[in-house]
Amino acid sequence: MKLYEYEARQIFEEFKIPVPKWGLASNVNEALKIAEEISFPVVVKAQVLVGGRGKAGGIKFANNREELIKVTNNILNLTIKGEKVSKVIISKYIEIKQELYLSVIMDRSARKPLILASKEGGMDIEQIAKEDPRKVLRIYVNPLIGLQDFIIRKIEKFLEIKNLKDIVNSLYEIFVKYDCELAEINPLGITYNGELYAVDAKIIIDDSALYRQKRFGERIERELNEYEMIARESGFSYVEHDGDIGIISNGAGLTMSTMDLVQYYGGRPANFLDIGGGASSEVVYKALRIQLKHPRTKSIFINILGGITRCDEVAQGIIKALNEVKTSKKIVVRMKGTNEEEGKKMLNEIGIYTYDEMDEAAQEAVKI
Repeated sequence: MKLYEYEARQIFEEFKIPVPKWGLASNVNEALKIAEEISFPVVVKAQVLVGGRGKAGGIKFANNREELIKVTNNILNLTIKGEKVSKVIISKYIEIKQELYLSVIMDRSARKPLILASKEGGMDIEQIAKEDPRKVLRIYVNPLIGLQDFIIRKIEKFLEIKNLKDIVNSLYEIFVKYDCELAEINPLGITYNGELYAVDAKIIIDDSALYRQKRFGERIERELNEYEMIARESGFSYVEHDGDIGIISNGAGLTMSTMDLVQYYGGRPANFLDIGGGASSEVVYKALRIQLKHPRTKSIFINILGGITRCDEVAQGIIKALNEVKTSKKIVVRMKGTNEEEGKKMLNEIGIYTYDEMDEAAQEAVKI
């Protein structure tokens, strides 16, 4: 789960990471009040969860009241990559002498936190590393030991700055406490008098750990749409996409492979829906109901590899959903494994042909 910049700033302040004076506004009057408190010039920053807001006109400067009114109105009327801007940060403009990059990320392949640092702040760290890997310092942290002083000294030496200890310690503490996939300062600005400021703040929390992050519980519930809410309550994984072929499968790997196959044959998945291992007929029923009622879904591809999940249980769930929801949507089913013959027989009796091969089924789902 991505946090808004203002949420990340609040956390940074709690951990004593210096940020420019700022406030959150949802209209021009609030923006003017904040600007008067922190004084001009200010930066107005759209609060959205997508990247590229600067290029989309979501970050503007204002030197006086008139400019602030104009840019705040403009930004609050923006829609950036499909996300409507409803709030803006009004931040004190800080004159920066040098911009650095500093982050802690989870390297899943190494199963360790990884600290990244660069003198090239304000830019895409992946692009910097691709163009010249020598410009990026990479240091792993042993999670059983934690952050050690020699790591901080290496970072300071690489960045040629001596007063980073508190900021690096705080950033790592945030990373651990909030179960982060990423805690990033980009840029970390150095002023002409040597002060350090986190000019921008970014935090991404591991979705698997959200049950521990009670602070954001209300926001999680508020941001779920109708289908995501049903999935959350029913115990299966559901992620919206922009296609028109509904996907239901069991196991994250198989579900992603099913989506890839549909894409390969020219279709566009409408979702990622993983009913998980050992799903009951009730879970299958609720999963299929989502697809049958979704206005964008034209056909549905159910791909089941029966192990713990029983094919006859899957068939029961499909039949229950079709008996309840009257629909003209076509359903393609591929099932292999435990109680396969029973499941196929049940579906054949209601006129649903079942496939043995994924490729054949995927092509049919795209075709219809």
